[in-house]
Amino acid sequence: MKVTPTALADVLLIEPRVFGDARGFFFESYNRRVLAGAGVPDEFVQDNHSRSNRGVLRGLHYQVQHAQGKLVRVTYGEVYDVAVDIRRSSPTFARWVGVHLSAENKRMLWIPPGFAHGFLVLSAAAEFLYKTTDYWYPEFERTLLWNDAAIGIDWPLSGAPTLAAKDSAGAPLAAADVYP
Repeated sequence: MKVTPTALADVLLIEPRVFGDARGFFFESYNRRVLAGAGVPDEFVQDNHSRSNRGVLRGLHYQVQHAQGKLVRVTYGEVYDVAVDIRRSSPTFARWVGVHLSAENKRMLWIPPGFAHGFLVLSAAAEFLYKTTDYWYPEFERTLLWNDAAIGIDWPLSGAPTLAAKDSAGAPLAAADVYP
């Protein structure tokens, strides 16, 4: 596995070593020893799997208590995956990084606690899998407004995204609950 810091040093791009031949391919999607050595925690407590259609934008989600680290990847299709630093004491507070993740490129992204996370589906459909370092607590879940001009995410949109009600009603950064 190749682990590379992104423009936000705590967010890591993970590229597995893929072994392929006429039969197909094989790769390690998780190796506790390698990832722990790169700074990814070695304990995950929950796996999640979603399927979404083209143009669906999910996020930007986080939990104010029981903050979750997320190891994310795509097993079908392609997404544009985004992490936003919402740790007020961080030198990269309010900055974001976006990465194309797909079944084809097999890349993964480590998003540590203290970041809001979201993705936009670019293919006809996408299946998105992620491991979390803490459980989901709906009472602590928050949504940061996906198109807040104060953050300025450059989503690769060709029209209006399809949003859940909670994502349409996300809080702008200035009014959001953030981490210290």
